[in-house]
Amino acid sequence: MKTSETTTHQADSRYAMLRLGLTLLIMTVGSSGMYVVSVMLPAVQAEFGVARADASLPYTLLMLGFGVGGVLMGRLADRFGVMWPLLGGAVSLGLGYVACGMADGIVAFTVAQAVLVGLLGSAAAFAPLVADTSLWFVKRRGIAVAVCASGNYVAGAIWPPIAQHFIETVGWRQTYIGMGVFCGLAMAALALFMRARPPGIAVEPAGSAPAMGVGAVRKRDMTRPFGLSMGTAQGLLCVAGVACCVAMSMPQVHIVAYCSDLGYGAARGAQMLSLMLAFGVVSRLVSGAICDRIGGLRTLLLGGVLQCVALLLFLPFDGLVPLYVISALFGLFQGGIVPSYAIIVREHFPPAEAGARVGTVLMFTLFGMALGGWMSGKVFDLTGSYHAAFLNGIGWNLLNVSIAAMLLFRVRHLRLRTAAA
Repeated sequence: MKTSETTTHQADSRYAMLRLGLTLLIMTVGSSGMYVVSVMLPAVQAEFGVARADASLPYTLLMLGFGVGGVLMGRLADRFGVMWPLLGGAVSLGLGYVACGMADGIVAFTVAQAVLVGLLGSAAAFAPLVADTSLWFVKRRGIAVAVCASGNYVAGAIWPPIAQHFIETVGWRQTYIGMGVFCGLAMAALALFMRARPPGIAVEPAGSAPAMGVGAVRKRDMTRPFGLSMGTAQGLLCVAGVACCVAMSMPQVHIVAYCSDLGYGAARGAQMLSLMLAFGVVSRLVSGAICDRIGGLRTLLLGGVLQCVALLLFLPFDGLVPLYVISALFGLFQGGIVPSYAIIVREHFPPAEAGARVGTVLMFTLFGMALGGWMSGKVFDLTGSYHAAFLNGIGWNLLNVSIAAMLLFRVRHLRLRTAAA
C-alpha cells in the first residue's frame, strides 16, 4: 500500500458484503449522468437549435471524460483509497449538473458534461469501484463484480423516467439543478463509509490462478495472457471493449430520439430506456453467476452474440409493442458484457495490476459508448433514419465477437498444448 490507511477486514467477509451494498448505491447515484443526458437530448436540441449529431456530442464527450477519468480516479484510489476520489467526484458531479442547467449554449453545456460530470464526477463512481470490489472478493468475485456494475444499470432504470417527469413539469434546466443538489449530497454522504482499504492484493500471490472460472485450478502464466505479450493482450481487450460498446450505445443513446421520430413521443422512449436498463440489471446478475462457472471469456462471447441478435431485431420491427419487447431483450442480452472484462483481467493478468488494467479496459468500453453515441447521430444526419445506424452497430458487434472467439481459441490451444506436454 502507498498510504498508511490499512484494513482489518477480510475478503468475502460480512463487511465486504455491506461494502458491496454501499458500492451499489454510490454507483446508482454517480452513474446518473450518462443516462439523463440521453433523455435531455430532444429538449436540448430544440432549445439550442442544433443538429442531431451536435446534440449527441455532449454525451460523446461525457463518455470520453468518463473513460479517461476512470483511469485517473483509479490511480488516486490506489494511492489514497477510494473514499477521497468519491468525495471529489460528488462535488464535481453536483457542480456539473448545476452548470448544465445554467448553460447558455451547446458549447457551455458540452464542456460541463465532459469535464465536471464525466471526467471529474461520474468517473469516480465506476471503474475505481469495480476494481475495488474485485479485490474484496475471491470465492464469488464474478457475482460481486456483477452486483457492483449493476449499479450503473440501476441508474439507467431509475433516472430516465424521473428526469422525463421533471422535464415535462418544471423544464430540463430546473431538473438538472435539482439533480445537482441531490446527487452531490447523496454521493458525498455515502462516500464517507468507504474509508477501509481492500485486502485483495494480499489474498492472492501474484501469478497465481484465481479461484474462479473454468481452469481455475491450473496455474497460469500471467506474464503471457492468452499466450501473448501483456501489451498485445491488453490491446485486444481494449479493441473488443470499443467494438462492443459502439454497438451497445446505439439503442441506449438514441432510443428516446428514435421514438420521438417515429411519433411515439419522448416519454415512451424514456420508458423503453428504463426497461432496457432494468433488464440489464437482471442480465448482469445472471451473467455474474454464469461467469463464476464458465469464466470471463466465455461470458463475453455469449453476451456479444446475444447483443448482436437483439440489434438485428431492431431492423424489421418499429411498432410500439415490438420496440418495448426488443428493448427488454436488448437489456437482457447485453448487461453482462462490460463486467466480464473485469473478470477476464483478474483471470489472466497479475492481481497487483488489477486496478490499472481494469480501469484501462473499462476506459475503452466508455470510449466505445462515446464513439457510438456520436456516430449514430452522424449516420442519422447523413441518411435521415436510424436503419443504417443499427447496421453500423451490428458491424462493430461482429468485431467484438471475433476477438472474443479468437482469445478463447488461444486459451483452449494453450491448455491442450500444456496437457500434451
